Amino acid sequence: MPAEKRFHRFSTLDPEQFITPSDRSIDYTIVAVSIFEGRSAATKKDFIRQLISNVANIGVTPNDLEITITETPRANWGILGVPADELLLNYAVEV
Repeated sequence: MPAEKRFHRFSTLDPEQFITPSDRSIDYTIVAVSIFEGRSAATKKDFIRQLISNVANIGVTPNDLEITITETPRANWGILGVPADELLLNYAVEV
């Protein structure tokens, strides 16, 4: 993933709003990733493994982390005023 394409949105909850599953700690974190379709299973698994490793560095254990990747055809995205399948990208999607 190109460094300039890392967009993040955080939705936080106050502790009293957050229900933690009984087998998880207060650090329970859900990461939802939206991407264009086209990446191989191996690429997505590598991304998941790297994310697990990176959040472990800030104290979130693998038991407290859930990751979902949602893939959508580029034609289903609107970016910069056009359907994304009409954009010229400066990075590879088919990896």
